[in-house]
Amino acid sequence: MSHGVHAVQHEVEHQIEHEQHGHGGGRRKPLAESTNKKIALLISVLALFLAFSETLGKKSQTEGISLNIKASDTWNFFQAKTIRQTTLRTAAQALTVEAGVIADEARKAALLKQADDWMKTVARYESDPAEKDGRKELRALAEKYEHGRDTHLARYHHYEYAAAAFQIGIVLASAAVITGMMALVYIAGGLGVVGLAVIGLGFFNPDYLHSLHLI
Repeated sequence: MSHGVHAVQHEVEHQIEHEQHGHGGGRRKPLAESTNKKIALLISVLALFLAFSETLGKKSQTEGISLNIKASDTWNFFQAKTIRQTTLRTAAQALTVEAGVIADEARKAALLKQADDWMKTVARYESDPAEKDGRKELRALAEKYEHGRDTHLARYHHYEYAAAAFQIGIVLASAAVITGMMALVYIAGGLGVVGLAVIGLGFFNPDYLHSLHLI
């Protein structure tokens, strides 16, 4: 929670204590105290939702960064496999060409066997379902990590927007205690509902707003 929100809440607490010690005056004092207590409860609820949103946001951000690192490592492994595959294929092709101009049948057979072994390795580098470390499997794994990363970062953005709504709601509700403007309370409550809706959307369908190019 930001220092500004803490400062506003402190001012609200001071204002409520000020009224409770008899500085509100007259018959309006019990009504004002009751209203301020309800607003204080709203502020507490918004603060709870804010803490919840920030916790979810931090978790999603951390997970997104972790998956991004995994995706990068997997793509690096994929690139290394590609380089080794290209090197072996070129070497095997060179041996095949060399074998074609050699008259010694034994030497030719040995070169062709070596070229065939290297091409089998090239094929294994392309796809290896048993070890799951062929280029095909590595590409699929890297794309899976990237999809997970994008999902978690999309959730993080939703939780950040929700946290902003809760913070603004807290400030407005706090201002209502000081100014007595009840319209601010309703706006604060509305922002709380909006924040909850954004949290729910981020959790259940984080890609929706991105698909609309809204965030």
